[in-house]
Amino acid sequence: MFKKLLRFIFKLLVWFVIISLGLVLLYKWVPVPVTPLMVIRSIQQKQSDKAIVWKHEWIALDKISKNLQLAVICSEDQKFVYHNGFDVQAIEKVINKASDGGKLRGASTISQQTAKNVFLWPGRSWIRKGFEVYFTFLIEQLWGKEHILEVYLNSIEMGNGIYGAEAASQYWFHKKAGGLSKYEAAAIAAILPNPLKMKAAPASNYIQQRKEWIVTQMGYYGAFSLPK
Repeated sequence: MFKKLLRFIFKLLVWFVIISLGLVLLYKWVPVPVTPLMVIRSIQQKQSDKAIVWKHEWIALDKISKNLQLAVICSEDQKFVYHNGFDVQAIEKVINKASDGGKLRGASTISQQTAKNVFLWPGRSWIRKGFEVYFTFLIEQLWGKEHILEVYLNSIEMGNGIYGAEAASQYWFHKKAGGLSKYEAAAIAAILPNPLKMKAAPASNYIQQRKEWIVTQMGYYGAFSLPK
């Protein structure tokens, strides 16, 4: 009986690796059409008797304003170009803070957020975190930074039922993602921590302050280039 259980677990692991590798390789060449979060949000809207809002349009990275690319890097992960998917120093700070009684949260890189959004469900369990680490490792090895940022900017939640740069740009500023100014890009980046409650426009005092901080960081950061 024990041997049968081991064989069953082994087969599950093999199939999981095969399917996960297949998905990661598929999305290296094919735009991500839907994410688990998009489906979950739609179900939540339906259960709340609200109109289902699902705005999502995939565009190539070179069609997305460099201002928005830099804004999300400066607001979410300033070491994105340099790390291997994980910001070790930030993780250590979070662990130290948690050991002093703080909450164990934060330190997620753009790579980790991409892995979570594309392949996993929302949540904070250790099991989900383990899958996140696994998929982060895969996309870092198989996609590269440029494609990770492209998928991130096309899949991330940027408003209620608004997913990706093009949909967000049209929704918040009535223009294509390629035409976003620094302050418009910073406004979208500013709401990423809580896009269901925060608004890019009109900006609250808090969002205005975050915009100013992000634009300042963009100035400090300067021009950037992405490894393929």
